[in-house]
Amino acid sequence: MFENLSDKLERSFKRIKGQGRITEINVAETLKEVRRALLDADVNYKIAKTFTDAVKEKALGQDVLTSVNPGQMMVKIVHDELSALMGGKMEDINIKGNPAVILVAGLQGSGKTTFAVKLANMLKSKKGKNPLLIAGDVYRPAAIDQLKILAEQINIPVYTEDDNKNPVKITISGIKYAKKTGHDLVVIDTAGRLAIDEEMMNEIASVKKAVDPHETLFVVDAMTGQDAVNTAKEFDARLDFEGVVLTKMDGDTRGGAALSIRAVVNKPIKFIGSGEKIDAIDAFHPERMADRILGMGDIVSLVEKAQEQFDVEEARKIQKKILKNQFNLNDFLSQIKQIKKMGNVKDLASMIPGVGKELKDIDVDDDAFKNIEAIIFSMTTAERENPGILNGSRRKRIADGSGSTIQEVNRLIKQFDETRKMMKMMSGGKKNLSAMMGNMQGMRGR
Repeated sequence: MFENLSDKLERSFKRIKGQGRITEINVAETLKEVRRALLDADVNYKIAKTFTDAVKEKALGQDVLTSVNPGQMMVKIVHDELSALMGGKMEDINIKGNPAVILVAGLQGSGKTTFAVKLANMLKSKKGKNPLLIAGDVYRPAAIDQLKILAEQINIPVYTEDDNKNPVKITISGIKYAKKTGHDLVVIDTAGRLAIDEEMMNEIASVKKAVDPHETLFVVDAMTGQDAVNTAKEFDARLDFEGVVLTKMDGDTRGGAALSIRAVVNKPIKFIGSGEKIDAIDAFHPERMADRILGMGDIVSLVEKAQEQFDVEEARKIQKKILKNQFNLNDFLSQIKQIKKMGNVKDLASMIPGVGKELKDIDVDDDAFKNIEAIIFSMTTAERENPGILNGSRRKRIADGSGSTIQEVNRLIKQFDETRKMMKMMSGGKKNLSAMMGNMQGMRGR
């Protein structure tokens, strides 16, 4: 996400980098390019102008420290203004009720139903909630089936009424059922609707009035750009929602919706979705997003993701094996599985400063480690535990068994040896994970 915007902003800063001081002329030249970059990213013109005016005012009012050059100062000012434009700080969801009721609304095809399940799963795993999903979409064919199939994957029940086509009555009954069965969280999926559909807009307003949710979230497809912002205004006028959810942030989006929507509706972006997997959902942190837009990475989010999958006992065992030079291919496989649980490899790598830019034109899909796993699975127990016995004939057998070439098997063994040496040198630090990710990416690129 934001790749094109990031590139254009970087180019714009080149105009001021190397200058001895900030002047009205070099600031004007830089901000002309910044404004153009924002407009190309589908940011509303008035917002882009207000943004660059604010940056100009702060830039010309800065006493540049001797230790900070004008380029660095301009990047910092733009970073701070980008963060402020997107809300400044992360705003949490209100789940204090018993049950806490979350109403999810949005357009057709926005990813609303998938988000409802993702949110229930996130609050179950991270907040210890016992959620119930209510199927309030009585119009779209197979909508209830989709909700059930997704929820079944994570063992979350879905409340439905097959013979009832009244969303208001369904949601009221569903909340009563949640209270009776001890569910402390209710997430209501509603029908996708068009802002111009008066009847459907009246219906969602009636649902909100009837259940008085603790939180109403508006889900919008980030790839629709300024259309998303305009639609958010229409929905907010009717629903007065508490927060926005941007889905499909992993797509070919220009980022205008993320940058504009807070300023237009004055409601925070609370979550972003960046993939099809049930755990592909993140709380929205404006300052971290500003970091990523400006190519600074997002180490905090990367560490948080690592900690979610971090098995302390397993890590201790691995560390001992590394120090004793006993780290083997079974351990290597275990580390791969932990990294895969964290999410899309390219997205994770983009959180490391400087790395995302290097991967820009490299296609890294969710099956990035498939070939590596196939090779290791084709080895015997003895070979995995003691890679040193892998002679030429064994490698030929492994290549045939995994559908790989001998060169690919050799490459894996070489990379494993390099990783083992590197991890021994770095043992005891959390750097292991990011360093290993870099090695594995190199493994695919050679």
